[in-house]
Amino acid sequence: MKVKAFDEQHEDDLSDAINEFIESKQPKILDIRFATAAFEGEDEQIFCFSALILYE
Repeated sequence: MKVKAFDEQHEDDLSDAINEFIESKQPKILDIRFATAAFEGEDEQIFCFSALILYE
């Protein structure tokens, strides 16, 4: 089993990164785990979208 971690500031960027990985590697995916986080910076709210893919 192998893992691939992704971390992006926008959900569309995360989707693009995951899709590119799947298209290029064509792995046998065992599981995908998704998480979000948000916090406030000085004058903005910052988001973090992440995913972990477990594959063979």
